[in-house]
Amino acid sequence: MAIELTHPVKASRSRLLEFTAWSPRRAALIAGVALALMAVLGGVGNFGAIAPLISPGDAVSTASAISDSRFLFLAGIAMLYVVILLDFIVSGAWYTLFRPVHRRLSAAAAWLRIVYTVLFAVAISQLVVGFTLLDDPEAALPAFESFSTIWLTSLGLFGIHLLMVGYLAFHSTFIARTFGILLAVAGLGYIADAVGVVADATFPFLFASFAFVGEVAMIFWLLIKGRRFPASCDAISKTEGQGRAVVAIARA
Repeated sequence: MAIELTHPVKASRSRLLEFTAWSPRRAALIAGVALALMAVLGGVGNFGAIAPLISPGDAVSTASAISDSRFLFLAGIAMLYVVILLDFIVSGAWYTLFRPVHRRLSAAAAWLRIVYTVLFAVAISQLVVGFTLLDDPEAALPAFESFSTIWLTSLGLFGIHLLMVGYLAFHSTFIARTFGILLAVAGLGYIADAVGVVADATFPFLFASFAFVGEVAMIFWLLIKGRRFPASCDAISKTEGQGRAVVAIARA
């Protein structure tokens, strides 16, 4: 009789990467940490390293600024690529966390975030294309400017994703309804900005900058309260089932 031995370290790593096997507690903490890192890396990468070097409508100044700060610009791009990786992780964590509330809607929200993440990757690739064309400023500028256009437009999908997550959070029994409302408001802000950019490419990134408060609040809540989440998916599913039963009795 053959006995198959599994290395405990490899088994542990495999379990860690299998997001559908995460407990609610692990999913909440991973989502909180990933979202916090995304907020820092995305903010520093875009607003600290990339945006200040791009002058819309001025190809020569843009090419000169990036050429003088190549390391800073490339570091900003690298940070945004890390954000993409974290986005995939958050998609899995959100699905696992909200699966007991509504499996199909949770899956749809996760896939929508993945589609947004792919579009964000396409937007970042324009920065790489523009960087390779610095010797021809007039050809490089459209690539740099298309980064913002593609990204801001795709944020409409991200906004719809947040609406779904807000709905799931609002109807869950383990997250305060206030956070569901805040996430939905943030989603509406992103959608409004995306529609504005589609209508006018010069439309300022206005509404989502205020709605971002809900996302930040959710990060802190996940990191603080996530430790108290059940360590078993069965436990949270049972809680959800009891919650639905109470609602059904009240409606009857």
